[in-house]
Amino acid sequence: MEYLKFVPSFFAGILTLLYGEWSALLTILFTLIIIDYVTGMTAGVLDGGLKSKTGWIGIARKVFIFAMVAVAHLIDLLLNESGFESSQIVMTMVIVFYAVNEILSITENAGKIGLPVPEQIQGAIEVLKGGKK
Repeated sequence: MEYLKFVPSFFAGILTLLYGEWSALLTILFTLIIIDYVTGMTAGVLDGGLKSKTGWIGIARKVFIFAMVAVAHLIDLLLNESGFESSQIVMTMVIVFYAVNEILSITENAGKIGLPVPEQIQGAIEVLKGGKK
Protein backbone atom coordinates (compact mmCIF):
# COMPACT_ATOMS: atom_id res chain seq x y z
CA MET A 1 0.00 0.00 0.00
CA GLU A 2 3.00 2.31 0.32
CA TYR A 3 3.15 2.55 -3.46
CA LEU A 4 -0.17 4.42 -3.43
CA LYS A 5 1.66 7.39 -1.92
CA PHE A 6 3.99 7.36 -4.91
CA VAL A 7 1.27 7.92 -7.54
CA PRO A 8 0.11 11.42 -6.45
CA SER A 9 3.71 12.47 -5.83
CA PHE A 10 4.71 11.30 -9.30
CA PHE A 11 1.92 13.27 -11.00
CA ALA A 12 2.63 16.35 -8.87
CA GLY A 13 6.26 16.15 -9.98
CA ILE A 14 5.24 15.89 -13.65
CA LEU A 15 2.90 18.89 -13.32
CA THR A 16 5.63 20.91 -11.62
CA LEU A 17 8.10 20.05 -14.38
CA LEU A 18 5.62 20.99 -17.10
CA TYR A 19 4.13 24.15 -15.57
CA GLY A 20 6.33 25.22 -12.68
CA GLU A 21 4.52 26.61 -9.69
CA TRP A 22 0.77 26.67 -10.36
CA SER A 23 -0.18 30.31 -10.81
CA ALA A 24 -3.28 32.46 -10.99
CA LEU A 25 -2.72 32.73 -14.76
CA LEU A 26 -2.95 28.95 -15.12
CA THR A 27 -6.11 28.93 -13.01
CA ILE A 28 -7.64 31.68 -15.16
CA LEU A 29 -6.75 29.83 -18.37
CA PHE A 30 -8.12 26.55 -17.03
CA THR A 31 -11.38 28.25 -15.99
CA LEU A 32 -11.76 30.01 -19.34
CA ILE A 33 -11.20 26.72 -21.17
CA ILE A 34 -13.95 25.03 -19.15
CA ILE A 35 -16.34 27.95 -19.71
CA ASP A 36 -15.57 27.99 -23.44
CA TYR A 37 -16.15 24.26 -23.76
CA VAL A 38 -19.46 24.41 -21.88
CA THR A 39 -20.70 27.46 -23.81
CA GLY A 40 -19.61 25.87 -27.09
CA MET A 41 -21.51 22.69 -26.27
CA THR A 42 -24.54 24.75 -25.29
CA ALA A 43 -24.40 26.70 -28.55
CA GLY A 44 -24.07 23.42 -30.46
CA VAL A 45 -27.13 21.96 -28.75
CA LEU A 46 -29.21 25.08 -29.38
CA ASP A 47 -28.37 25.38 -33.08
CA GLY A 48 -28.52 21.64 -33.71
CA GLY A 49 -24.88 21.35 -34.74
CA LEU A 50 -23.65 19.29 -31.80
CA LYS A 51 -21.70 16.25 -32.97
CA SER A 52 -19.56 13.75 -31.09
CA LYS A 53 -16.61 14.28 -33.44
CA THR A 54 -16.77 18.05 -32.96
CA GLY A 55 -16.75 17.56 -29.18
CA TRP A 56 -13.68 15.32 -29.32
CA ILE A 57 -11.87 17.77 -31.58
CA GLY A 58 -12.70 20.53 -29.07
CA ILE A 59 -11.26 18.48 -26.20
CA ALA A 60 -8.11 17.73 -28.23
CA ARG A 61 -7.64 21.45 -28.91
CA LYS A 62 -8.01 22.27 -25.23
CA VAL A 63 -5.44 19.63 -24.30
CA PHE A 64 -3.11 21.03 -26.95
CA ILE A 65 -3.38 24.49 -25.35
CA PHE A 66 -1.90 23.03 -22.16
CA ALA A 67 0.79 21.30 -24.21
CA MET A 68 1.75 24.69 -25.68
CA VAL A 69 1.85 26.23 -22.21
CA ALA A 70 4.13 23.39 -21.06
CA VAL A 71 6.43 23.95 -24.04
CA ALA A 72 6.54 27.67 -23.21
CA HIS A 73 7.50 26.86 -19.61
CA LEU A 74 10.25 24.54 -20.82
CA ILE A 75 11.54 27.34 -23.09
CA ASP A 76 11.65 29.62 -20.05
CA LEU A 77 13.64 26.97 -18.17
CA LEU A 78 16.01 26.65 -21.13
CA LEU A 79 16.49 30.42 -21.27
CA ASN A 80 17.13 30.59 -17.52
CA GLU A 81 19.70 27.78 -17.73
CA SER A 82 21.37 29.60 -20.64
CA GLY A 83 21.84 32.73 -18.55
CA PHE A 84 18.82 34.74 -19.71
CA GLU A 85 16.54 35.85 -16.92
CA SER A 86 13.20 35.36 -18.66
CA SER A 87 11.22 34.94 -15.43
CA GLN A 88 8.51 32.91 -17.17
CA ILE A 89 7.88 35.62 -19.75
CA VAL A 90 7.36 33.13 -22.60
CA MET A 91 4.88 31.08 -20.59
CA THR A 92 3.05 34.23 -19.50
CA MET A 93 2.74 35.43 -23.11
CA VAL A 94 1.43 32.05 -24.26
CA ILE A 95 -1.13 31.91 -21.43
CA VAL A 96 -2.34 35.46 -22.14
CA PHE A 97 -2.61 34.67 -25.88
CA TYR A 98 -4.74 31.58 -25.28
CA ALA A 99 -6.78 33.29 -22.53
CA VAL A 100 -7.72 36.12 -24.91
CA ASN A 101 -8.55 33.54 -27.57
CA GLU A 102 -10.84 31.73 -25.11
CA ILE A 103 -12.53 35.00 -24.14
CA LEU A 104 -13.23 35.72 -27.82
CA SER A 105 -14.65 32.23 -28.28
CA ILE A 106 -16.85 32.56 -25.18
CA THR A 107 -18.17 35.87 -26.54
CA GLU A 108 -18.92 34.27 -29.92
CA ASN A 109 -20.69 31.41 -28.15
CA ALA A 110 -22.77 33.95 -26.23
CA GLY A 111 -23.88 35.44 -29.53
CA LYS A 112 -24.73 31.98 -30.91
CA ILE A 113 -26.75 31.21 -27.78
CA GLY A 114 -28.75 34.40 -28.32
CA LEU A 115 -27.27 36.68 -25.68
CA PRO A 116 -26.81 40.25 -26.82
CA VAL A 117 -23.18 41.16 -27.50
CA PRO A 118 -22.31 44.88 -27.61
CA GLU A 119 -21.35 46.20 -31.05
CA GLN A 120 -17.95 47.35 -29.79
CA ILE A 121 -17.10 43.79 -28.75
CA GLN A 122 -18.43 42.39 -32.04
CA GLY A 123 -16.25 44.90 -33.91
CA ALA A 124 -13.21 44.01 -31.83
CA ILE A 125 -13.75 40.31 -32.53
CA GLU A 126 -14.01 40.99 -36.25
CA VAL A 127 -10.79 43.04 -36.21
CA LEU A 128 -8.94 40.37 -34.23
CA LYS A 129 -10.12 37.72 -36.68
CA GLY A 130 -8.84 39.77 -39.61
CA GLY A 131 -12.15 41.30 -40.61
CA LYS A 132 -12.68 44.69 -42.23
CA LYS A 133 -14.06 46.84 -39.41
